[in-house]
Amino acid sequence: MRSVNSENNVVSKILRNVVLILFLVIFVSIVYNFGNRESATESALMTDATASAEFRGVFIRDEEVVTYNGGGVLSYGVTEGGRLGNGSVIAQVYQDDRQIKTNREIEKLSRELDILKKIQNPGTIESAQPASLSEDIEETYRNLIYCRDMHDYETIGTDMDNLLVMLSTYQIVTEEDVDFSQRIVDIGSELNQLKLSTIYPTEMITSDRSAYFVSYCDGYEDILTKENISSLTVSQLDGITEKVDNDPRIVGKLIDGYEWYLAGVINNSRKEYAVGDKVQLRFESASETFTAKVIDIRDEGDPEKSIIIVSCNQFNYDLVQHRCENVELIKGEYSGLKVPREAIRFKEIEEVIKDKETGIETQTVTNYKGVYILEGEQVEFRKLDVIYEGSDYVLSAVHEEDNSYLALYDDIMIEGVDSNGK
Repeated sequence: MRSVNSENNVVSKILRNVVLILFLVIFVSIVYNFGNRESATESALMTDATASAEFRGVFIRDEEVVTYNGGGVLSYGVTEGGRLGNGSVIAQVYQDDRQIKTNREIEKLSRELDILKKIQNPGTIESAQPASLSEDIEETYRNLIYCRDMHDYETIGTDMDNLLVMLSTYQIVTEEDVDFSQRIVDIGSELNQLKLSTIYPTEMITSDRSAYFVSYCDGYEDILTKENISSLTVSQLDGITEKVDNDPRIVGKLIDGYEWYLAGVINNSRKEYAVGDKVQLRFESASETFTAKVIDIRDEGDPEKSIIIVSCNQFNYDLVQHRCENVELIKGEYSGLKVPREAIRFKEIEEVIKDKETGIETQTVTNYKGVYILEGEQVEFRKLDVIYEGSDYVLSAVHEEDNSYLALYDDIMIEGVDSNGK
């Protein structure tokens, strides 16, 4: 009897151990499979991407070199990138730079005198209120910072004068003993003395038409013209460098019109760019972005070295300071669901297509690009609407009303599934 009980106990222990081992195997299998599934999926999240190409751009404009006999010293009457009218003074020629220094001092004192007279004007002081002045000072200061960031130097000068007038007026209104009358008299005396020693220029250089002006030339003015755009080659563009022509007879150059062109060499082997494309240009020297249009794109047998020509009619001081500049050509900015390329699969799906005009339904099979996702414990196929292709991923558009497409936060299966979803 004792031996039977002993045998039963042994069998019970064996069975219990077997059951425990089976439970352990099942538990390990569940954990292992769960871990594998977690590691082999990636959530579909919204991502932004920019379709762009970076290259060395060459500016092309219709330019005319302005020269003189080379004797004397030039005093310019127009700023870099400034607009000239017919008959406008480009520069004055003096025998030496003494009169130029005198003219600068006269200009500086005249500006200061105008500001002081405006501050001291009884009408300005009587109408000024500290509260409104304080608001105007703050607004002008903000505009001054904005113009600085936008490189709008002409407006900066005007804003600085206005700010000085408001600050000084505020000081007079809040401190009655402030008076600029004596300073006005002193400046007037200084100006009279300087004007007595004025020397007239030996030559006046004027513009014969409306144009923009730049004071440097580089020798490409007759080569890089609108007329020669169609004949530019890759080797020509590669050989163009940033340089300055130091001929002492050069005054500068006139630039006709707002429209200018940019030429460069890009990799267009994937046919991403075509004639007529609207693009954005972003330069290293400019804070703003410029809208342009692709007017020509061609290659000499190698699409990885394609010549691209874009045109733009936005003119800016920064754009006339260089002949060559690194530029980012932006075709578009996209936002969509990020999908790893390795997760993309194809699946043939039977569909019924209904003709909108006749109402006739036709059954068809379409091979869709998509991904497999984990829907709970089920593997499901979701279509992709690719709007952007990166090097190792694509962006798919969101279709909120169509659950056959990939949706936000779907668990994309990266590995462990073939084109049949197995």
